[in-house]
Amino acid sequence: MSLNTCFHCGQAIPEGDLILKPIQGEQQKFCCHGCASVCEVIYEAGMQSFYQRTPDGELLSPPPPPNRDIEFYDYDEVQSQFVSELSDRREITLMSEAIHCAACVWLIEHTMAKMDGINLTAVNFTNKQIKVRWDNSVVKLSDIIKKLNSIGYDATPYDPSASEQAFRKANRDLLYRLGFAGFAMMNVMWFSIALYSGAAEDMEYRSYFHWLQFIIATVTLGYSGMPFFKGAWTSIKSKSVGMDVSISLGMLTTYAYSTWVTMHPEIVGEVYFDTLIDFMFLLLIGRYLEAISKNKAIDASRRLMDLQPKVARLIKDNEPQVVPVRTLLKGNHILVKPGDQFPVDGLVVSGQSMVNESMLSGESREITKHEGDSVSAGTINVDGTLTIEVKAILQDTKLGKIVNLVEEAQGSKAPIQCTADKIMPWFVTVTITLAVASFVYWFFNAGIEFAIMTGTAVLIITCPCAFGLATPMAIAVASGVSARHGILVKNGAVLETLNEVEHFVFDKTGTLTKGQMKVVDSKWVDGLDEQQALLEVASLESKSEHSLGVAVTESVKTQYGLTAKNWLEVSQFKAQPGKGISGELAGLPMLIGTAKWLEEQNVELPESMKAIAEEHAQLAQTAIWVAKNKQVQGVLFLEDEIRPEAKILISRLKAKGKQVTLLSGDQTVVANQVAQRLGGMQVIAEVLPEDKNQVIRDLQSQGQQVAMIGDGVNDAPALVRANVGIALGSGTDVSMDSADIVLINDNIIAVDTAVELSARTLRTVKQNIASSIAYNMIMVPLAMSGMLTPLIAAITMPLSSLVVIGNAARIRNFFSEKAMAKRSREIK
Repeated sequence: MSLNTCFHCGQAIPEGDLILKPIQGEQQKFCCHGCASVCEVIYEAGMQSFYQRTPDGELLSPPPPPNRDIEFYDYDEVQSQFVSELSDRREITLMSEAIHCAACVWLIEHTMAKMDGINLTAVNFTNKQIKVRWDNSVVKLSDIIKKLNSIGYDATPYDPSASEQAFRKANRDLLYRLGFAGFAMMNVMWFSIALYSGAAEDMEYRSYFHWLQFIIATVTLGYSGMPFFKGAWTSIKSKSVGMDVSISLGMLTTYAYSTWVTMHPEIVGEVYFDTLIDFMFLLLIGRYLEAISKNKAIDASRRLMDLQPKVARLIKDNEPQVVPVRTLLKGNHILVKPGDQFPVDGLVVSGQSMVNESMLSGESREITKHEGDSVSAGTINVDGTLTIEVKAILQDTKLGKIVNLVEEAQGSKAPIQCTADKIMPWFVTVTITLAVASFVYWFFNAGIEFAIMTGTAVLIITCPCAFGLATPMAIAVASGVSARHGILVKNGAVLETLNEVEHFVFDKTGTLTKGQMKVVDSKWVDGLDEQQALLEVASLESKSEHSLGVAVTESVKTQYGLTAKNWLEVSQFKAQPGKGISGELAGLPMLIGTAKWLEEQNVELPESMKAIAEEHAQLAQTAIWVAKNKQVQGVLFLEDEIRPEAKILISRLKAKGKQVTLLSGDQTVVANQVAQRLGGMQVIAEVLPEDKNQVIRDLQSQGQQVAMIGDGVNDAPALVRANVGIALGSGTDVSMDSADIVLINDNIIAVDTAVELSARTLRTVKQNIASSIAYNMIMVPLAMSGMLTPLIAAITMPLSSLVVIGNAARIRNFFSEKAMAKRSREIK
């Protein structure tokens, strides 16, 4: 490697391109003005510790040339393709291939934090993505991109196809180096065969073949070995040691000794150019297979995104025109023919068809869609032609949001991984120490040749990669494959935390029950016009978004054939969460809510009606009282059907030794009835929405790890407070945003599946760590004893990483037909 290397990026400075610039009063060498400018910016910002934080990995890339069209991204029309909401506060995901290590993450996040108008910067090292939240009234997107460019990161709005292209480019480069090493290995092998066959006995032929091997090995070392040398140089610059340091030392030691023997033919000794090229070839095979395996293991999000078509049939002037999905706007009408996948989220404007939603819900049955029904991007239109009104495109669709959350989960760290990260830096230091000790010992006991081969074997055989991959690979595979089967894990750490949860708290309505309340009975005071009373109740309830209000409104619509046009005028409407609603009709105050709330409003409830309400409560029916002008008019009774799988779920959790609690705002007698039907559990009833959070806090104060399962807006604070929040996909956006896990298929039994997946993932992580430790404990002593050659070491080292990757990939079998069928039989 050249001694003239760039102070910023570490790359060799081409002859004639040397740039000198003072940094903190000392002249430094740079390969270009871009590197000099970036370095100057980093030092001026007080971020120079970036260079010490850069760990083992590739060299830094010189900063990209500035994009002249960056201001193009400031237009709302352009940002609408990448930004979910065009308000002052915006969020975008950028991609930069220049992100290559943890130091990059540190530099980007710390630099952007000092920029006015930036609310959040989160770098995902795994996917080379940068999530930015900013105030568009303070700073423009183009300024953000320019700032990133100034510190060496060519950021552009994230495009999944571009990410895949970058991966293919990197793999192609690795494949070229691998092919070159393979070609060199075949040629050198012929020379080795000739030497072993007797040519070595003739000094002239021996020297001739040694020089030929030297030439081939030198070129191969410079080209195919460059990834290892780059990583080693970066590691040394940052005053740390990585795996590439030990590999490079082993290769250079073998090469130096073989070169010395070649240049001194009078010395009888063996050259190991063939061994050098062989293990270089094998190391590159290992890296290539590792890259392919990692990509296959974590590409669930990419496969999900591939389900969304890139073009759509836009209806313009009553004629369909094929256009890119990116160009569609909210409110456009598109045509979807039988067999097509829906390119957007939208509403059916006309037509009727069966739709296969298995890719989102996990349910194989097809669902009939009529006018007014919603459809989701990526689902399949089976047998009818539909006209769809566009509601969301690309990353704003349900599918796009799932992909985004999966990618975030794949980039997150579980607590056990943090421990592994702290141990890893010691690996290589110990390795080099053992290699030096082995060399010294065998140098005095078996000669320099055996000492070099033994020391090189020790350097090559140790593999911190397997240890480093143990946790992130398992989490990436688990979060990716679970998303394809209806369980969206938003943060990898949850997979470890869920395994430790001992108390599961369930919301009642919409979680353990179907959340589809219906009026089953009513009782009115004598002489009251029941139809008029129901019309007044429905008119007031139509202003409410509560499930009970919707149920009453829909019941009246169905019973009397009414529509929204028939509702009476309501004024002074007010909702009291957990209690009821109030308003005025024709100037008279009206109250609809719980018995307790009406009594608090000084409304006297007839004893006869209270007795009837008590009887219905024993049937797990909820009572809604109606009062007008402080006088009771009647009481409605509603019932919510319990989910058929809920009882099975509760019994399975209890069988695992978990505590189960029903948390509800409903009357205690109703909640107790539901609990009994589900096989019995602890009940905490008549809890106001704002108090659910306190219930979770109280349980945690007792030292319990708590999981909260809910679906409504009122569950959001409790979902956030819990150690693990689980929301149903049919719930509100707020509850899903607040949860750590979302059950997309709306099947409550998936809670138990998630618990089992958590246990399986943690078990896999522990197996991976154990296999990595066992590998090093067995192989390092063998190498130190001289029983393993560098060639064997080069074969076994990448195999240890492949074992970890393969074991993590086995998590995909958790959702295999055989495994799912076994769990289904256990459920039944």
